[in-house]
Order: sequence, then structure tokens, then C-alpha cells
Amino acid sequence: MHYHKYYPVDVVNGPGTRASLFVSGCVHQCPGCYNQSTWRLDGGKAFDSAMSDRIIHDLNDGRIKRRGLTLSGGDPLHPANVPQVLALVKRVRAECPGKDIWCWTGYRLEELDEAQWQLAALLDVLVDGRFEQTLADPGLLWRGSSNQQVHQIAQLTRSVPLRNML
Repeated sequence: MHYHKYYPVDVVNGPGTRASLFVSGCVHQCPGCYNQSTWRLDGGKAFDSAMSDRIIHDLNDGRIKRRGLTLSGGDPLHPANVPQVLALVKRVRAECPGKDIWCWTGYRLEELDEAQWQLAALLDVLVDGRFEQTLADPGLLWRGSSNQQVHQIAQLTRSVPLRNML
């Protein structure tokens, strides 16, 4: 996996102060996307254990209290990204108690395959759907266009048996 940018302190991409990772690779390539530079899978820098360690360190750094981790891109749920993003999310869950994890993807919930659902089930919030320029609305909270949805994953997995989602 490659990543385009990492922000150790971010107050724009989710609630509160966060660490944000923008991965590379997006098959959706939505017209009007504000992050076109992240579309190529091999763009940016290789994601390695040192970057994973840095994210964990930053999330646990008490000097700047971070509410959680934001995953965006590109697309964290691109099939080529899922294994490493899943490993990172599992580390955050194990090593950063109390931190929430938000993720933006162009895939809709009903389009997710089994591997993508294994990752999605560990998130707190998933914002799904392709950016639609004709539905763009700067007044929307956490979304660029009105077709996108903000899902509270814990609530969703309680109301729909997880087996049905896989």
C-alpha cells in the first residue's frame, strides 16, 4: 500500500483533533474530486511499519490529545489497500484505547465484499458513496455530496447481524 499524505494533527477530517492518513489508490475517480492526486495505487510513499508505528505513537501522545484516526484517500477500501489498512485498524484498536476510527470510501455499504466488511466492522464511522459533483453541497457535515451517507458502524452491526453483512 502507498499513502499520499499523513497529518499527525488534523481538525478538518472528522470530529475533534485527529491523526489523518490519506492512502493512495481509487478506482472511482469521481469527477470533481478534490483529491485526484491520490488516485494512483503507486502514488505517494510506501506505507511501512515505521509509518504504522508513528501513527500509533501520535495517537497515544498525551501532549496533543487526539480523538482518533481518520482514513481517507484515495480509498482505504480499495481492494489493494484493505490488508494493510485492516492491520493498522487492528493495531489502533489494540494499542490506542478509546480512540475512534473514521473512514471515507467511494464504495457503498451494499457493494462491500467480505474483506472490506471485515475492515468496516472495526470502524466507528464510515462515510460511503462516490462524490457526485451535481449533488455537491458545502453545507453538508462530513460529506461532499448529498448521496453520501454517514454510518455509525456500531449501531449498524447491532441492528443487522454481522453474518448478513459478510
